[in-house]
Amino acid sequence: MSSAPLPAPPVRPEYERPLEPLTGVAPERTLPFAARLWQQGWLRKGVILVVLAVLWEALARWQDNDLLLPTFLATARALAEGLASGELIEKVRISLIVLVQGYVAGIAAAFVLTTLAVSTQFGRDLLTTLTSMFNPLPAIALLPLALLWFGLGQGSLVFVLIHSVLWPLALNTYAGFQGVPETLRMAGRNYGLKGLRYVLQILVPAALPSILSGLKIGWAFAWRTLIAAELVFGASSGRGGLGWYIFQNRNELYTDRVFAGLALVIIIGLLVENLGFHALERVTVRRWGVQR
Repeated sequence: MSSAPLPAPPVRPEYERPLEPLTGVAPERTLPFAARLWQQGWLRKGVILVVLAVLWEALARWQDNDLLLPTFLATARALAEGLASGELIEKVRISLIVLVQGYVAGIAAAFVLTTLAVSTQFGRDLLTTLTSMFNPLPAIALLPLALLWFGLGQGSLVFVLIHSVLWPLALNTYAGFQGVPETLRMAGRNYGLKGLRYVLQILVPAALPSILSGLKIGWAFAWRTLIAAELVFGASSGRGGLGWYIFQNRNELYTDRVFAGLALVIIIGLLVENLGFHALERVTVRRWGVQR
């Protein structure tokens, strides 16, 4: 017994429904100029620096003892005179040459150590053992040994700088490698990546936020270790860096020049942080959406 075919369902005609005008809601207003200006990070940081300078000036004038605490204006004058004469520029050049040598060597050693750690079990044991032993050891404490091994010169400074950079960078890099999702690891293996290619093309991009944090920590450790080491010794063949400039002026009781040297240490740190690492983060992890 055959059944009759079912009738086709009626086709609903298309139609457009006009939208009702939006009423009762205030139109969106743009932020005032002052509010938009305050959203700029450079302005907020500048205000903080100005407030600190005003507080410094007020405290120094209240104490009224230039030998203990010079005013902000006196320090700025000493800084301008040191830069104009070229003396401070030469001291900074000497310090930065040594810093770059130790920093780059520390980065290379940390990369080799962490690459070995993610590749073999022995490398992991080696990294955890060495970091447990040497990371708590202050870099400046190795300076007497460095003087015995490398003598008075840049070799001793580079040695303690490598120590100050190597361990925090290796720890942060290895922690970043450990946090790489297993999906990315499997994708790299499916493409046949092994060894150094696997590290460079899979692990390094995924762990870049941790690597950048380690680079910043290593830079801060290296910069303050260099200044501290130059305060202890830093004159080789009559030439010394920024820390030695601070030490010499402290002995001669030029407190405004001491503060000028310290201010220059801070200024260099701010420039490296905001123009160097911040720009690197902006074009990498923030652009990729890995970090806010």
